[in-house]
Amino acid sequence: MSRLIKLGAAVLLAGTAAAVFAQPYANIGRSATPKEIAAWDIDVRPDFKGLPPGSGSVLHGQEIWESTCATCHGTFGESNHVFSPIVGGTTQEDIKTGHVAALRTNTQPERTTLMKVATVSTLWDYIHRAMPWNKPKSLSNDDVYAVLAYILNLGEIVPEDFVLSDKNIAEVQKKMPNRNGMTRDHGLWDVHGKPDVKNVACMKNCATGIKITSSLPASASGSHGNLADQNRGFGEVRGVNTAPPGKSVKASAPETASVNAGRELVTKYSCVACHGMTNKIVGPGYSEVAAKYKGKPDAEAQLIAKIKNGGSGNWGEIPMPPQTQVKDQDVKTIVEWILNGAQ
Repeated sequence: MSRLIKLGAAVLLAGTAAAVFAQPYANIGRSATPKEIAAWDIDVRPDFKGLPPGSGSVLHGQEIWESTCATCHGTFGESNHVFSPIVGGTTQEDIKTGHVAALRTNTQPERTTLMKVATVSTLWDYIHRAMPWNKPKSLSNDDVYAVLAYILNLGEIVPEDFVLSDKNIAEVQKKMPNRNGMTRDHGLWDVHGKPDVKNVACMKNCATGIKITSSLPASASGSHGNLADQNRGFGEVRGVNTAPPGKSVKASAPETASVNAGRELVTKYSCVACHGMTNKIVGPGYSEVAAKYKGKPDAEAQLIAKIKNGGSGNWGEIPMPPQTQVKDQDVKTIVEWILNGAQ
């Protein structure tokens, strides 16, 4: 009988504990709605769970690429002026074996995306989430399939008349050049896998002052301008101050709304990813533009047209894409700010 009493008490305690832990913290948060969960759950796994239905041809992908992607990535994915090349360094033998020989022999001057990425789902997921740079998530699902089909065709993984879809993408995975070059023996793939690092968790009397961080060497930290000025106007801000010694980041809070409206807009529309305030990054610094157009009677009209329509030749071989997403009044405000010295 005593054993039954003890067992009953244990069950009662377990049920009470479960009830306590099942209750949300008082006055903190709420349960996520199904719509919110659906909005967050957008990742595509290597087994293609989460991949939405759709399709896109190589030809349609080329059209999108040339109008939207080529400015940064090159017509054939070869750009190394702005971003690392996407295509190159893989062979038909690599497609057969699933191992990129150039990764072992170091015969390729620069590692490309198709050399490194093992899963085609990773490419679909990244294009869907983050591209194009100035309008992420603006591509439809069919557009993403088409752009990816074009990239795969550039890498000679699929033919020119190929139509990529959720129905055949698993077959394409079998042709990825580095599909067998990825290890799954780590904790990021499986919670029971082998961790990348080894240590013993400290539970008491732990050392203080430990800081986990990453940084660029001094020789490279400012090679692309001040990273703190180049964050996109949405999402988490992570840029650090890489301005030359003695120069600090300008205050983000406007002194007056009229004075700093232009500066706020070039940050909002991610213009600072390519243009520094005083220095060239991909395109010229704003102070350089102000100096070039100073005193020209048609300067405002020229700059408005340049922003809206894009173009190349004035500042080098890298073209500027049309910024059609910028409102007309905002374009005018940005141009006025530039011509007034871009302060």
